[in-house]
Amino acid sequence: MSDSRAPHAGDDDEYSATVLGSHWFSGPPPPADAAPDRVEGSVLRFGPGVTAAMPAPFPLVPGPAATRPRRGGGWRRYTLAVVVLALVLGFLGWQRYGPSVEVRDLKVSTDQQGPGCDAAADVVAFVSTNGRPGTLVYRWVRSDGTRSEELTERVPSGRKQATLHLLWTFHGTGSYPARAELQLIEPVRRSASVEFTYRCRP
Repeated sequence: MSDSRAPHAGDDDEYSATVLGSHWFSGPPPPADAAPDRVEGSVLRFGPGVTAAMPAPFPLVPGPAATRPRRGGGWRRYTLAVVVLALVLGFLGWQRYGPSVEVRDLKVSTDQQGPGCDAAADVVAFVSTNGRPGTLVYRWVRSDGTRSEELTERVPSGRKQATLHLLWTFHGTGSYPARAELQLIEPVRRSASVEFTYRCRP
């Protein structure tokens, strides 16, 4: 039979593991200079489950800080769109309301052989411009003493030349030295002319 008497403190052979475990958990904490079980980063573990923060045994390099999305990114996209829109509107406004048409050159020509009997001479004026939109105001003056009323020609944007025609019809036999002149009134006063001869033999 086993002895049910309590073990004596001085009896080493009968010192039970139960008493040893109870003493381990209820006893005083381990001394501060006790060697750690293992090292995991900057945390040292002492004994069964007791932890203490200690300086790291090696230098720690901090990782890259998490970058927060900038709140102003959307405004930058909107600003770029507004700038592009403003440029487009400015260009369209300049095209419509910018400087008006300017005349660079003016020439008048026709067939130097002149028209045949009872035919018309096609006199053509070429007005070179700067490509801006605007209106040309002009009149034709003939050497027979007739002149047209003030005429207008609308020049659209992008067209750098306007072509103006005068049809001068002749009748009868004989010859007639003719002269046709284009007088430009607006946007600038300028004139050009051409001479030819009408001939019709009987």
